[in-house]
Amino acid sequence: MTFGLPSVKILSVLTVIEDRVMKGVPITRSDARFLASLSGLSVFDLFASANRIRDAYRGDRIDVCSIINAKSGACSEDCAYCAQSSSSSAAVGIYPLLDKSAVLERAEEAREGGAKRFCIVTSGRRVSKSEIREISAMISEIGSMGLLPCATLGLLDEQDLGVLKDHGLVRYHHNLETSERFFPEICSTHSYKDKIGTIRSVKTAGLSLCSGGIFGLGEDWEDRTAMAFALREIGADSVPVNFLTPISGTRLGNRTSLAPLEALKVISLYRFILPEKEIRVCGGRMQTLGEFNSFVFFAGADGLLSGNYLTTPGKRYEDDLRLIGQCGLRT
Repeated sequence: MTFGLPSVKILSVLTVIEDRVMKGVPITRSDARFLASLSGLSVFDLFASANRIRDAYRGDRIDVCSIINAKSGACSEDCAYCAQSSSSSAAVGIYPLLDKSAVLERAEEAREGGAKRFCIVTSGRRVSKSEIREISAMISEIGSMGLLPCATLGLLDEQDLGVLKDHGLVRYHHNLETSERFFPEICSTHSYKDKIGTIRSVKTAGLSLCSGGIFGLGEDWEDRTAMAFALREIGADSVPVNFLTPISGTRLGNRTSLAPLEALKVISLYRFILPEKEIRVCGGRMQTLGEFNSFVFFAGADGLLSGNYLTTPGKRYEDDLRLIGQCGLRT
């Protein structure tokens, strides 16, 4: 039972919402609350609907990206989930910005592995002006390889982003992480408003925006829904869906990972709310989903982060490409 409705009625309501999405009508918050309330066998009906929406809006192609942890640890920010945070005692590597040759070597590995995009990621509140110059040179060469260059460099302004764009940056990644209401629970050294400021600068600079969040932080379904509607409002092009991997030494190190079906339900909910956007499953995929990893596409995803993450292991390129093919999809 969901919303006090019998299973036949639940399927009928789900079908009505799906039909509206297929016709290009945005779903309402009431619709989203209904979808988030589904449980039991109705969750599999939700997955099937989300899969049809993915196919209608995104086709059979899966967008594969990869990242490099180009500057690690010693971060001044206190994000509760992050092993590189100032509030963390986790054992992680600490090093300054890698030199260009090391970054380009990893970019070439990603290209050969089948990735379409390659993202330079740095720890810290933001990179310096001198680091922007170094990273700009890296971006130019990554683009020359045939990869689409992306970057995650913190709270940058429009001028900084313009420099990067002039050197070939295609997309900037800056997560909301969670809802505006819940954000103070996970970070106090910068605000949700700070994040929105950077995101607006990304849009003003004319860059593609990659923005999503992390699930399993202690947020509820209202928070998850609120973030999806915020992403719809700000016009994110790619929406990374990360699942918390509890790391010992972080403030959230003792949390329990989401159950696989709950994690998949998040993907489906986001496909309904953001039907035409890339829904990209990223950090915590294998740790949370395990044997349910192959369900991500059938729950509505059309993108993957392949290879290792920042401080946790990921999936080999060849394994992900094999999975995509086995699901009848292509890159």
